[in-house]
Amino acid sequence: MGIGVSIFLIAVGAILKFAITARASGVDLGTVGMILMIVGAIGLLASLIFWSSFSPYGRRDEVVVRDREVI
Repeated sequence: MGIGVSIFLIAVGAILKFAITARASGVDLGTVGMILMIVGAIGLLASLIFWSSFSPYGRRDEVVVRDREVI
C-alpha cells in the first residue's frame, strides 16, 4: 500500500465517519469509516518507515581509512 492509497483511505474513512448522516441497514457507516481511517493510518506509517530506509539522510556510514606505514 502506498502513501497515496493510505491518504485516500483516511479521507474516505473520515467522510464516512463524520460527513455521512444516512443510515444503511445492517452496516454502521461510522464504524466502517473508523476502520478505514485506522487501516489508512497504519498503511501510511508503514509506507513512511519503508521509504525512510532508502533515505540517505538518516544513514551515517563510517569509512575508516588507515595509512600504511612504509618500512
